[in-house]
Amino acid sequence: MTISVESAQGYIDRFEPAGDDLSAKSQSLTRSLLKHATAPLSRNHFTPGHITCTAVVLHPSDAAILLMFHHRLNLWLLPGGHVEDDDATLRDTAAREAKEETLVQLVAPIGDGIVGIDVHGIPAKGTEPYHLHHDLLWAFRAGTEHISVTDEAPQVCWAKENDWVRFAVAENICRAARRVFAF
Repeated sequence: MTISVESAQGYIDRFEPAGDDLSAKSQSLTRSLLKHATAPLSRNHFTPGHITCTAVVLHPSDAAILLMFHHRLNLWLLPGGHVEDDDATLRDTAAREAKEETLVQLVAPIGDGIVGIDVHGIPAKGTEPYHLHHDLLWAFRAGTEHISVTDEAPQVCWAKENDWVRFAVAENICRAARRVFAF
């Protein structure tokens, strides 16, 4: 794996939760994971979990974010997933996942670091036990509004803030999106 724990730690240390208690708690938990876990970037590290990366993708010309209906969790979420060995950076992980899951075309990252941190539980499945995803959120702008369904995302959409309640978008996603809109 080319991504170092130190690089992840640097992004987490530079993130400013700005009064967001849940993000501050997630930041503290993720720091602890990086300090004490043997392989915190590996998708096979389950106790207590591992780093994942998610993309907050802005519509190319409208105040909307990209959402996908997660096939396993049955929730509207941002695209994201596990760090792979060939990802050069954690931001690349988020971009790759967004492209794979929704076929979005990204033109540029937004900002220099992460726009959110969220630690959440993932239910057991097959041989994988219940574990935590320490999710680092990265912001991007889409080049076109074209998105598409995939096996992992049976529904995709662009959602404005007034749509988020209808889609039951989690508060951590709403906070991260508002941070991006403030750039």
